[in-house]
Parts: sequence; structure tokens; C-alpha cells
Amino acid sequence: MSEREWEFAERVGRVEPSATVAVGNKASKLKEQGVDVVDLSVGEPDFPTPARIRETGRQAIADGHTTYTSSNGIPKLREAVSKCLKGKGVPCGPENVVVTPGAKQALFETMQALVDEGDEVVLLDPAWVSYEAIAKIAGADLTRVDLGQHGFALEPALDDLAAAVSDETTMLVVNSPSNPTGAVFSADAMKGVRDLAVEHDVTVVADEIYDRITYDAEALSLASFDGMAERTVTINGFSKAYSMTGWRLGYLAAPEPLIEQVSKVHSHSVTCAANFVQHAGVEALQSVETEVAEMVAAFEQRREIVVDLLADQGKMIPKPEGAFYAMIPTDEGPTDDMEWCDRAIEDAHVAAVPGSAFNAPGYARISYAASEERLKDGFARLANEDLI
Repeated sequence: MSEREWEFAERVGRVEPSATVAVGNKASKLKEQGVDVVDLSVGEPDFPTPARIRETGRQAIADGHTTYTSSNGIPKLREAVSKCLKGKGVPCGPENVVVTPGAKQALFETMQALVDEGDEVVLLDPAWVSYEAIAKIAGADLTRVDLGQHGFALEPALDDLAAAVSDETTMLVVNSPSNPTGAVFSADAMKGVRDLAVEHDVTVVADEIYDRITYDAEALSLASFDGMAERTVTINGFSKAYSMTGWRLGYLAAPEPLIEQVSKVHSHSVTCAANFVQHAGVEALQSVETEVAEMVAAFEQRREIVVDLLADQGKMIPKPEGAFYAMIPTDEGPTDDMEWCDRAIEDAHVAAVPGSAFNAPGYARISYAASEERLKDGFARLANEDLI
């Protein structure tokens, strides 16, 4: 085939490939070569999807739920989502919900509906890798607030946030519990966000994908605070709490004027989430509390192992209060976190994600959504290579 010179859209050139996916691909390639890799890079529970969810999905296929659905989602799922959000103090009806193929799609549609070229989007660093990419695809200019100097907590950084947010700000993204830090923001921190959002009439995207996975703190919904329901887009999904990563199911909840506009993007891109998967989502919200509690208990135990293993090596980190990630300082080995992660996978055969991917240089993110045995093995390998 003859070669031709391609000209690509400027919006694609604004973004880099996902660093987390790149690390996962590198780990997969080594595994294909027969290398035993301890993969601590992936944000995926190592538990199977609960049996009742799997069975509901199978039955939904058998019952013929393999057609298109209404674009915004089947009524039963939107009703179940709204009931769940009401239980957290968020005023929400089924008409306020759009069901999407994964929470990432919900974020993408929200940005497309609200952000114009040159609009300011404020991120709290360290920030999940795709916030920047999705915002840049929408044409946003980014302003970043560093929480790293405050132990990844938001409350002591509220003055910094106040200096960043203005009447010119279009959107603020808040992720609690946080990927990559595991921080859970306090009620006072959320009130501080509320005060700034109301003062400057800013839309807040509340990414609550890890809200069911907490240990020492309660995950609060921003839309439940006075004055926030009319200016908050709540994004959540089923991948983490219900171990449904491959099912690709998420949702957003927002005021109806925004739902109307998001629905345009939704209908012209993905049409709808998979029919039978939506039925499985209803089952997830209604009947697997025991399985969720068991997973969270396991993650909490693994968190303790990670914190203790690091302490044994003289590395003290803020204890994650939610999600299943920890940020490891790389400054006592290679100062470059990219170099640290390259050495980790090449020499120790342990996969981790460079902190630079989250705008947090000097750290590496590890996921403890892996068995206790693999965690201990991975940290022993890192210690043997003088990486911790």
C-alpha cells in the first residue's frame, strides 16, 4: 500500500495516549513473552462480577433484551439510579439521568455539552489522566491546583483553589474518593467548593466512581450541599464498586436543561448503553450489598499491607481513605518517576503508573486491587531493586 501524508485534527494533537493504558500494554507484552509481571498499574478489581449480576445479564439476553433502548437508558435503571442518589441527599428523578457506556463516556459528553474553545476548566492535582485529555479535546484551557503539598487533602488547599476559580471559570472537576491518591474530601472541603461554585456561578463535575469504596471516611455527594444541585453534574458507574469494568456501564445525573443538551451528544455518538447490560445494572444497585462489602473489606486489608510494607522501607505516605490506590514517592531512588516506573517494570517486573501522568511528578501510583500475595511479592521485588 502506498504511503500518504495525513493531516490530523488539531483536537487530537492536543492529547497524549493514556499513560495507564500504555503501562498496561507494556505489562501485557512482557506477560506474552512469559515474564511473571506483578501488575499494580490497573484500576480494576481482581474480583469477578457478582454472580447475581452475571446471571441477570445472561437472563436478559435470553429474554431478548438485545435491541436498542431509549437513548437515555431503560426506565428501571434510571429510576434505580435516582433512588440511589436520593439516598445520598441528591435531589434527582429519572428525568435527570443519562445512562452511558461507562463513566468515562458520561464525562466526555458533559465536557462536550458545556465546554467551548478557550473555556477554563480547573483540575485538582493529582488528577485522573483522562480529565486533561477530555477537556483538551473539548478545547478547554486548564488551570491546575496542587494538592500534593497538602498531603493530597483539599481542605488545606481551599485558599489555592479560591485563587484559581473566578467568574471566568467554566468548570471545576472534583473527584472524591480520588484516583490516584485515595483521598476522600471532608465536609468542610466540600462546603468550600460549594461556596466558590455559588459565588462564581461555576459548574462542578463530581466524579464519584469510587464512592462505595471507602475505609476511614464518608464519601459525600457535592450535589447534596445547599446550592449545588442546580450546578453539579454527578458522574458514577458500575466498574469499580461492582467489579463490572468490561460491562461498560455508567451514568451522569444533572439538571434537566443540561440533560437535554447532553442527550444530543449521547444520541449522535453511542445511541444508548447495551440493553442487557442495563438490566444487569439494575440488579447491581438492588441486590449485591454483601458482595460489595466483602470487596471493600478486602481492599481495606490490602491498604494496610501496602502502608505497612512502605513503612518498613522508611516511606511514610498519607493513608488512602478510599478507592484502591496509593502514591509512592520516588525521590529516594531515581528522582524521575518515569525512570522509576521503567526500572520497576524492566528490572523488578512490577508495573506501576508514573505520577507525571496525573500531574504529580516524583510519585508512582500503584493499585492494590491485587491479591495480598501478589502485593507482597511486588513490594519485595521493588525492595530488591532498591526502588523502595
